Amino acid sequence: MFDLQWLLIAIPLASGALLLVWGKEADRFGHLIGTVASAASFVWGAVLFAKLMGSDAEDRSHTSRLFTWIDTGTFHVDMSFTFDQLSGLFVLLITGVGTLIHVYSIGYMEHDDRRRRFFAYLNIFVAAMLTLVLAADYLVLFLGWEGVGLASYLLIGFWQHKPSAAAAAKKAFVVNRVGDVGMALAIMLMFAQFGTTAIGTVNATVPGATQGAATALGLLLLLGACGKSAQVPLQSWLLDAMEGPTPVSALIHAATMVTAGVYLVVRSHGIFDASEAARNAVIVVGLVTLLVGAWIGCAKDDIKKALAGSTMSQIGYMMLAAGLGPAGYAFAIFHLITHGFFKANMFLGAGSVMHGMEDDVNMRHYGGLRKLMPVTFATFAIGYLAIIGVPPFAGFWSKDHIIEAAFGQNFWVGLGTLVGAGVTAFYMTRLMIMTFVSAKRWHPDVHPHESPKVMTIPLIALAALSAVGGLLALGDWIQEWLEPVTGAAEHHELGIPVILLTLIIVVIVALGIIAAVVFYRREPIAAETPADSSVSLFARAGRHELYGNEINDAVVVRPTRHLTRFLVWLDGMGIDGFVTGLADRLGDTSQFLRKPQTGFVRSYALTMFGGVAILVLALLAVTLA
Repeated sequence: MFDLQWLLIAIPLASGALLLVWGKEADRFGHLIGTVASAASFVWGAVLFAKLMGSDAEDRSHTSRLFTWIDTGTFHVDMSFTFDQLSGLFVLLITGVGTLIHVYSIGYMEHDDRRRRFFAYLNIFVAAMLTLVLAADYLVLFLGWEGVGLASYLLIGFWQHKPSAAAAAKKAFVVNRVGDVGMALAIMLMFAQFGTTAIGTVNATVPGATQGAATALGLLLLLGACGKSAQVPLQSWLLDAMEGPTPVSALIHAATMVTAGVYLVVRSHGIFDASEAARNAVIVVGLVTLLVGAWIGCAKDDIKKALAGSTMSQIGYMMLAAGLGPAGYAFAIFHLITHGFFKANMFLGAGSVMHGMEDDVNMRHYGGLRKLMPVTFATFAIGYLAIIGVPPFAGFWSKDHIIEAAFGQNFWVGLGTLVGAGVTAFYMTRLMIMTFVSAKRWHPDVHPHESPKVMTIPLIALAALSAVGGLLALGDWIQEWLEPVTGAAEHHELGIPVILLTLIIVVIVALGIIAAVVFYRREPIAAETPADSSVSLFARAGRHELYGNEINDAVVVRPTRHLTRFLVWLDGMGIDGFVTGLADRLGDTSQFLRKPQTGFVRSYALTMFGGVAILVLALLAVTLA
């Protein structure tokens, strides 16, 4: 049965290709084909996962080889896939949440002339992401990695008529290529060190490598992870990517693409276990990103960009947990799964709000929508309670485990995660107040209304998962399930009872909620965004995403532009100038030498006579002397 796991990838890939080449007559039903393909992949993944659960613990990893991809000299790569405890969870997340997003998109993209092409891109994205997580070799993983990059470029820039969408797609593509350089170099280094790029073999043999090689591999993989997962310093593309259709935000920025970096670190656990320096780098990146993302989330008035800042922050939690090593691998994946539920729920909820508000994304133009959009409000509220960590919703279990593990590793790291929890409660409460609870501020010609059932049913399903997703923590199931892949979880002494730390976390979350309520309920919310000059430095920096774009422009874009101009000048004036100048001088010389060549016989005879005369005179002079 597991030899047919390639069908998980083949079904959506074939559907995507079919929708791209089919003519316009498929416009009427293309979206249905794409949705059924994603659902079929989910059903087959669920069957395989059930089969895996029914197997003995030592027989839960199945690798199937399709064909030999590369075989030259000592370099051998099989097109092979592994279905195990880790990839099985990802398959269910990608195809399950992905299918709900497909269903939602049927309604959201109903009036788009290119809806069939949109569903083709969704299918191709799902196929690429499945290739990434099922790959048994880093080179096959890189194939899926690049496929995800291509599909995200196509989806983010889907509305090509918008210059902002086209620019956002290019930005995402370019920034991700920076991270991909790290991935490519890591794969080359693996082959140089171990003679193979098979994931299992590399993880098993890396303990025998030098500390320098293990650290280099870890840092290069981290660079790749930063690109895909929008971690500092390669985070600048994520908020701009909100220019794509909202289902793209839910698919790429909640459950799949941005989690690929976390998957890479956990799947490469052998490399990071062998290098404490690489693990520490992962922790630092995760901690900085979770705080930066939370800061940005506090200042954005665009509902999708506020959620995107939240995504940065939550992925930072996952990355930090992965950097904790065996103490955090399982919790990183646990939070990744619950985040896929509640963040997809909230992104689709934001799309539902936009649908009722004529595509307005400015929360300052909302307010009072809870009565006009009751289903959207109720489902969004469940996602809100889950992300801020209110018990017993999913985020309470997954995020609290990360905070506990962080305190067990280092007090200051734990304190950073605790601060992040409080700030998360603040900016998410701010979003709820501005959108649903405060007085209405929309324009008179806007008529808010609830979305159709094809959009609200996926919201209800994701809200239910956001509410009960914490059940994965019962009896330490998630740790025990992943232990054969990531190793036994390490436990550190906290110094205080776990129940006391849990109580502290809940109090911090409550304080964040209270602060937002006090701040945004004490006076009416302005219907227009205040000028930068009238807000605090903190808010101004958050609005400008901590000036990340300006820093990139000063450090990378402008120096590169000046370097390019210098190289163009050097090529034109230096290299080309030397070549063309030499040719010109040779041409001038030839022109000078050709002047005596008149073509008249008498001229040549006179020249010969003159030459003989000079020779005779010279001989006479020598003789007489």
